[in-house]
Amino acid sequence: MSTVTDAGATTTSGAPATTAAERLRLLIQPVLVLIVGAAVVFWAFDRDLTATQRENINPGNVATLIWQHLLITVAVTAIVVLIGVPLGVVVTRPGAKALRPLFIGIANVGQAAPAIGLLVLLFLFTGRTGFWIGVLPIALYSLLPVLSSTILGISQVDRALLDAGLGQGMSRAALLARVELPLAVPFIHAGLRTSLVLAVGTATLSFLVNAGGLGILIDTGYKLQDNVTLVLGSVLAVCLALLVDWLGGLAEFYVGPKGLR
Repeated sequence: MSTVTDAGATTTSGAPATTAAERLRLLIQPVLVLIVGAAVVFWAFDRDLTATQRENINPGNVATLIWQHLLITVAVTAIVVLIGVPLGVVVTRPGAKALRPLFIGIANVGQAAPAIGLLVLLFLFTGRTGFWIGVLPIALYSLLPVLSSTILGISQVDRALLDAGLGQGMSRAALLARVELPLAVPFIHAGLRTSLVLAVGTATLSFLVNAGGLGILIDTGYKLQDNVTLVLGSVLAVCLALLVDWLGGLAEFYVGPKGLR
């Protein structure tokens, strides 16, 4: 049943109000994140720092660590999308559904295992450190949301739509590209958003294998009992996670079939 608001706008089941609230959140969240991030940077830099602190708290070093953190997140995202979405599509095909429990089980193991354990195991197995030794375990840890959301999104497509497409002479590949994947986009975006936040959070552990990132500031501050360095690294990591979550929400809200927004 439709209701009329004080402004004269007609709403049905609260959808326009929800849309307006989401738009407001997407507008406010990045502003708050930037304000908090700028405030903590100003607070950290506008102090009488010791020589040890200045080695860590300087514009060049902080910018480098943020950049490294972003690179890890981008690499993890690319791997998760390139593996999770195609794999999710494959296990929804009629001839490969029997493989679904296997791949879901592997992804579940990746997320159930502690991220720090995966990092250490890969280091012990390869005997190496560096960027990819930090990226690959985090990608495995972040894979499940995208894989499961792709499977869910494709599985929820109305069978009547598929039968109608087949009746019009569309091939299975055309049905996938023009019907199933477009309708699954909102689900995939939701899973990717979760994976992004997981990637940013666990990337703080990548310093353990010499892959860089803001975890270096957190670890240094903790070991030296330096609260300024510790707070700076922690707050910047939180701000980065919230900013990435905002970007995911932006894509989730504006990308995809217009009729499903």
